[in-house]
Amino acid sequence: MSLLERQQALEAAEKSRVALQPTTQAPEGAPPGSLVPALIPASEPGAARTPPTARSAAREELLHDIRVRLQGQVINAFNTLLDGTPTDTRSKIEGIVDRLIDKNNFAVTRDERVRLVQEMVDEITGFGPLEPLLNDPTITEVMVNGPDHIYIERAGKILRVDSFFLNEEHVLRIIDRIITPLGRRVDEISPRVDARLPDGSRVNAIIAPLSLIGPVITVRKFSHNPYTVEDLVGFGTATPDMFEFLQACILARLNVFVSGGTGSGKTTFLNVLSSFIPNDERIVTIEDAAELQLRQEHVVTLESRPPNIEGEGEITIRSLLRNAMHMRPDRIIVGECRAGEALDMLQAMTTGQDGSLSTGHANTPKDMIRRLETMVLMTGYELPLRAIREQIASAVDLIVHTARLKDGTRKVVNITEIYGIEDDEILTQDIFAFEQTAVKNGKIQGRLAPTGIRPTFMAQFARNGVELPEGEFGIPPEDPKKPVRPQKGRFGIKDPTALADESVLEMGLGKAVRAGGMVYLSSIGPIEPDNKRIVPGGIKEHTRQCLTNLKTRLEEAGSSLEKVVWANWSLRDAADYDIFNEEWVRWFPAGGPVGQSTLMPPLQRRAGFRVSMGVIAEA
Repeated sequence: MSLLERQQALEAAEKSRVALQPTTQAPEGAPPGSLVPALIPASEPGAARTPPTARSAAREELLHDIRVRLQGQVINAFNTLLDGTPTDTRSKIEGIVDRLIDKNNFAVTRDERVRLVQEMVDEITGFGPLEPLLNDPTITEVMVNGPDHIYIERAGKILRVDSFFLNEEHVLRIIDRIITPLGRRVDEISPRVDARLPDGSRVNAIIAPLSLIGPVITVRKFSHNPYTVEDLVGFGTATPDMFEFLQACILARLNVFVSGGTGSGKTTFLNVLSSFIPNDERIVTIEDAAELQLRQEHVVTLESRPPNIEGEGEITIRSLLRNAMHMRPDRIIVGECRAGEALDMLQAMTTGQDGSLSTGHANTPKDMIRRLETMVLMTGYELPLRAIREQIASAVDLIVHTARLKDGTRKVVNITEIYGIEDDEILTQDIFAFEQTAVKNGKIQGRLAPTGIRPTFMAQFARNGVELPEGEFGIPPEDPKKPVRPQKGRFGIKDPTALADESVLEMGLGKAVRAGGMVYLSSIGPIEPDNKRIVPGGIKEHTRQCLTNLKTRLEEAGSSLEKVVWANWSLRDAADYDIFNEEWVRWFPAGGPVGQSTLMPPLQRRAGFRVSMGVIAEA
């Protein structure tokens, strides 16, 4: 179709009163006068440049041609347009638009002219078609899938909008405008980039050859004013008493990981948690792209740097973490652990920076622990898995797990304690868990309720002068009659000599049976008979106590160590055999009885035995 034919079609459309409807009513909370593109359901097929309005295809094509011409003229006059105030810039752009329309005798409505001017202003002073979306406070995410498809997230739902870029070069120009002030680049050699907008919103861009649909931009928006506890309570993320509990944990200097899936609100929640840190502490934050908005006075913000075009000059989060250790921080906050920096973060948590915070992607708290193990292995160090798990168990106290539910809401669904390690497995327990009670008007109802388990770090509150309210958030009081497990927590609260169960205590003292002129003695454990507790120490002390108990019980049954003809022992850790054998040979210097090793029963493992044994001896 020629330009003349398009103009004739345009005039015909005007006679039929078919006018372009550029915007919908701005949602509540949007800035006055905002231009908000009409929404198209995400599932609706059709070309992006043919939105469901009464406009004709010919008119849309003509408006597209006008935009292309204006783009060329505005870009050519870019430097000139930037001189002066924003009012001067808008006035100059209005002149360019009017001259183009008058010169070609285009019949353009007032609304269309206003929109064309605004689009060109956004091209010069903002981010083109993204500008009205970024200015809309009700939008939480903007997704550009090539030049023709733009989606937004609003109230947890994804919607397609009636906006588009002119071509791929247009998208690339906006990407360059975002990343150039940050000293970053994107090209065929480095076709992906992470960046941030001036307001702190996170930006990811990826282009060909990695993207097959054209340049892709994803913007995770952040509020111009950081969210507060009151905001998240209003959103239903957590209840006021849960925030009071977490505030007490931060003041007690517990190390916290915030876990959750993509878009579950981890960074937002981390930002709120960080607001509980006292103002007189020195905080160092480390991120790929600076997003955290801390309000304390003494904050040092560090940002990693990608390599330059020669592949040099990269500064990773790991190197920044090592540097932060020399900056005398009271607390370190890492925006997100994705790889080997997890090891450095764990070391920081156990070397003086108690009360540090970080986030990680995971579907459950247990998945977060597994991811930490994997990330530590990504350092390239050949560390034993047990050593990694011991590091995690001694470093991390709490995992706060967030989730985006089916109704689009984001909630805290678990507050989980890491309290020790047993049988090479990290021990966890949910202190609070989300209980869904109903679904009303499509919204999930429920509350974060106590599970009835008392965490092992409760004494840490008193040590740090943190007063808990009456009732302690529904956490059950300590029961002195209830036996405790022997695992030792990071704060040394648990008694490593306490037994898990009275039945294990009795079993560990051994059981003797006489039959056929023989004495059969089993289940001798490292128990001190006087106080009926496990002897403190390692495998050597446990072996020595077992043999002492064995000698006593044999003599009580009318036998002795010299009359032992067969022995059985169970070791908690096979690596302890050499030390065990050294002690065994001291008690049986003449070679000792015939013997074999078996698997230690679970009850004895949970009780904390490192060795147990049984024998057959002549009466």
